Amino acid sequence: MADESSSQDKTEDPTPRRIRDARKKGQVARSQELSSVAIISAGFISLLILSPFLLRQMSGLYITSFSELGKVPITPNNFIYLFEKWGWEFVKMLAPIMLILSVIGFFATFLQVGPLFSFEAMEPSFDKLDITKGIKRIISVKSLFDLFRDSSKIIIIGVVAYITLKGEINNYIPLMDKGLGQVLLFGSKLTFKLGIRCAMALLILAILDLMYQRYNHKKQLKMSKQEVKEEMKQYEGDPQIKAKIRRIQREQAMKRMLYDAKTADVVVTNPTKIAVALKYDEKGMTAPKVIAKGQRLIAEKIKEIAMKFSIPIVENKPLAQSLFKYVEIGQEIPDNLYKAVAEVLAYVHRLNERAHR
Repeated sequence: MADESSSQDKTEDPTPRRIRDARKKGQVARSQELSSVAIISAGFISLLILSPFLLRQMSGLYITSFSELGKVPITPNNFIYLFEKWGWEFVKMLAPIMLILSVIGFFATFLQVGPLFSFEAMEPSFDKLDITKGIKRIISVKSLFDLFRDSSKIIIIGVVAYITLKGEINNYIPLMDKGLGQVLLFGSKLTFKLGIRCAMALLILAILDLMYQRYNHKKQLKMSKQEVKEEMKQYEGDPQIKAKIRRIQREQAMKRMLYDAKTADVVVTNPTKIAVALKYDEKGMTAPKVIAKGQRLIAEKIKEIAMKFSIPIVENKPLAQSLFKYVEIGQEIPDNLYKAVAEVLAYVHRLNERAHR
């Protein structure tokens, strides 16, 4: 009951990290049926294409072997020699087909799961020896689907074979008057036709199996909301700790900004809601720079610092709003505000000259 309730709680789609971790363990959605259909189809097509080559090789082997009968005494050593010779010839004949089938099988799997090699999938797992889990695997939706799929394969092959053989029924009786070569040719063509038809019929079943394997794989990787939260804490950090860090960073940035406000040349205000501190150094700057800005309480704090360090405070509502809205702290003012800021700085310069006089 606990397992059922926990599986029902897993309503969230798997995160990319969970999918990557499962992939590292070799847990991917793959249809063995699709690979089998590809190998069967490639096998029949390879036999059709290579049949002249195979026929020549086998004919040569049989002619050579039967021509040597009676010439070589039958001894254990000779028998072993002939067995090895014939075996090697058969290996050479079948090697091209085996190579083609291996390549097709590799690409049929590669196209489903992509590049993947996992050592974890080869490690022994003692969970597979658990009788309880083994019974659960036997009595499950997946096992029922596998049973339905395998039964469907037998039915499909039987139906296709019946239809194909029945369609050629009128060609069986004339074979009695044909030679051995013609009979073999007819049998090979019929076998090829039957194999291709079965492969095409099984292809539909293989596609359905691939769709189910992907659905079942995603279902098995589903997570509960608590698991999603735990993963975020593990890999991205606790949200509360991250919020605390951001708050500390904001506080430190605020302290640096208010400290820099002491060096401002002028503070432009709204007059009560906004305050922007400007600084301009002709030697080190190409344009005036915003070194502090804020609203309400922060604006009051900037004005307090300005009064404490005798920094001129100029009330200019449009300029203050534009600077606050469009210029970030540490940035130079844009071209469209040069004139307004220049007028303010010129006014401050005149005030400073009067103060000196």
